[in-house]
Amino acid sequence: MTSLVLTHAKFQTLELFRIPIAVVGSAFWPAASMLAFVVPFAGDDPVAATYATASMTTFAIMNTNLFQYGIGVSEDRAQPWDPFVRTLAAGAAPRFLGRILTGLLMMVVSLAPVVLIAALFTEATLSPLAFLAAVPVCAMIAVPFILLGLSIGYALPQKAALVVAQILFLPLAFGGGLLTPPGGAPGFIEDLAPFLPTGGAVRLMWTTVTDFPFDLTATLALAGWTVLFGALAVWAHRRDEGRRFG
Repeated sequence: MTSLVLTHAKFQTLELFRIPIAVVGSAFWPAASMLAFVVPFAGDDPVAATYATASMTTFAIMNTNLFQYGIGVSEDRAQPWDPFVRTLAAGAAPRFLGRILTGLLMMVVSLAPVVLIAALFTEATLSPLAFLAAVPVCAMIAVPFILLGLSIGYALPQKAALVVAQILFLPLAFGGGLLTPPGGAPGFIEDLAPFLPTGGAVRLMWTTVTDFPFDLTATLALAGWTVLFGALAVWAHRRDEGRRFG
């Protein structure tokens, strides 16, 4: 099982890196946002820079997973190779887990410039213990966005998946408070943000790397979204399997 998962991950990663712009593009927006908004406006303030870096980290996680899975899965479904791979005796699990490993690798590629820019050009501070705690938190908050991307990718054709991912991207980022410091968004955004998956994710990141208080409501909302997106992903996958092989 493990060798099959790694084999699928290897070939999916190689296929992705054959298109360098796809790799560069996944890291561009988070890095550009850091340079355009965080460095000039919050870079000299250790507290503000740390909060902003945590927000941009969440931004990168959402961006990578929403587009990597939402568009990547729909593109794969459009290829004649995909129906053949689905008939192989290994089953769907190795292919599915291999895709997740590839997505996690791309998430690291997206996060690396954010961390590097924060370290070199801002006064953001992070203790070694907080950094170690942030690693599993990044993986944890990636789950709902992976599942949302899979839902889009399995439910929609390629062109529609691209449009839906783009439509969801900015409202989730702005509505979740990723583009403003804590308490800096308009009042209705502050009220709405804890109930959005992005709001729950960024509050968990803030709590991990700063003294931001733990928000139980936002965390429960994030868990609820994770369950919902998981159910949608399973439904979309089964629906796609039924259409192809039913």
